[in-house]
Amino acid sequence: MRLSKKCKKIKIVLTDVDGVLTDGGMYYSSKGDVMKKFHVRDGMGVTLLRKNKIPTIIVTKEKNPIIRQWAKKMKIEKVYEGILQKEVIINEIYKTFNVTPQELAYIGDDVNDVELMKKVGFSAAPKDGAEQIKKVADYICKSKGGEGVLREIADIILTRFPRGYDLY
Repeated sequence: MRLSKKCKKIKIVLTDVDGVLTDGGMYYSSKGDVMKKFHVRDGMGVTLLRKNKIPTIIVTKEKNPIIRQWAKKMKIEKVYEGILQKEVIINEIYKTFNVTPQELAYIGDDVNDVELMKKVGFSAAPKDGAEQIKKVADYICKSKGGEGVLREIADIILTRFPRGYDLY
């Protein structure tokens, strides 16, 4: 199925964090605090999706207050954290949000994302994602993880609107 046809059906965007929304690096302070850098364009991607009634959901194996803080600031619909086998939450997402697999997009970057990517209508990987993930992805981004991957996918999905998409 053509990419544009898949994107026309998307009602929710699911995304991993490390390696997608961040460059995968973890910065440690002398006190052991972990810091992450998020790209401002990804935040705008979330905003653009939300303004066009397409919520963003985070699915991550991490449990980190920084992720929850960023998600709250960006008005992320839901954060599933501490999820080691990401594909196990898909049935809950179908039921909770009343969507079909074809209405979901997922952005992942590593082997623990493969099975979830196989269960959605549109899947994407950052340019620097693991080779196993790129083999199953419908789209490989021009951007590397942490460099605007979610925004790139948001723009692709939102171009389905005939007159462009709403910013305000």
